[in-house]
Amino acid sequence: MTSSHRAGMLLAALACVLVGASFTAGGALVDYPNAGGQAVRYAAACALLAWPALRGGAGVRLAALGVRRWALAAAVAGVGMVGFNLSVLAAERTAQPAVPGVLVGCAPVVVAVLVPLAAGRRPTPAGTAGAVMVAAGAFVVQGWGGTDAPGLLWSVTALGGEVGFVLLAAPLVAPLGPMLLSVCVCGLAAVEAAVLAVALDGRAALRVPTGPETAALGWQAVVATVIGFVCWYAGMQRLGAERATLFSGLIPVSAALTAPLVALGTFGTAQLTGSALVAAGVAAGASPRSGRARLRAAPRPAGPEPAAVRRG
Repeated sequence: MTSSHRAGMLLAALACVLVGASFTAGGALVDYPNAGGQAVRYAAACALLAWPALRGGAGVRLAALGVRRWALAAAVAGVGMVGFNLSVLAAERTAQPAVPGVLVGCAPVVVAVLVPLAAGRRPTPAGTAGAVMVAAGAFVVQGWGGTDAPGLLWSVTALGGEVGFVLLAAPLVAPLGPMLLSVCVCGLAAVEAAVLAVALDGRAALRVPTGPETAALGWQAVVATVIGFVCWYAGMQRLGAERATLFSGLIPVSAALTAPLVALGTFGTAQLTGSALVAAGVAAGASPRSGRARLRAAPRPAGPEPAAVRRG
């Protein structure tokens, strides 16, 4: 295992642990305007990231993106950030929190299938098995709660948002880098959420938050977004989307571990067993050996091997 691979695993794991803890913090925001809260969160994160991200040759890289990549960045913000969060909140109106949690936990399986197919190769047994184990672990950690048709539909929508957050951003990591990509999608998400908040709630789109709401918004903006997003994209840069997404199974594990700290749940045998399944799935699917299997499964070009392939 190379140092870059090891660093990628640590960064992806840290990002997902921080995001999982933000689910617990989000319990304090159930009465705060949803879209307005997202606008505040992402605007604050964008402001914090702007100075370190926009130094050096950032302007040149942004100018070189082109319309298609800017559209991808807007889709990451709209689908994978604003859309994902609002879908989870909508699902939890009529479904127990475990329902969207379990559906989102299936993201590694979807990505393990879609990424190889999009690249013109078959999903590898190791990658698929690891993704299934991660999804099973997420299910065991959270269990399955009660829901109705709208709750299930919004949960499936949240799954689509999670998959979109990974796949839509994958072509943007290399040209922008983790820091600049994070500031771009946060800025776009802040604008999109603000427009949605005004359209849905009008003057009620924002209000002064209470003490617990301020702490929750601060955690989501600084820890889950600023630190979490930069770590996530840095991990994806080193591991690739397929392997990095396996670590999203740590999100429900982190949520289960942190919930008892604020008296929102317990950590028992089911959570311990599910955590072990997630760990085993990550180990099976994210190992360098599984990466070599992907390379062997990829179709080889007929002519000389291009530089982009040799560099891997």
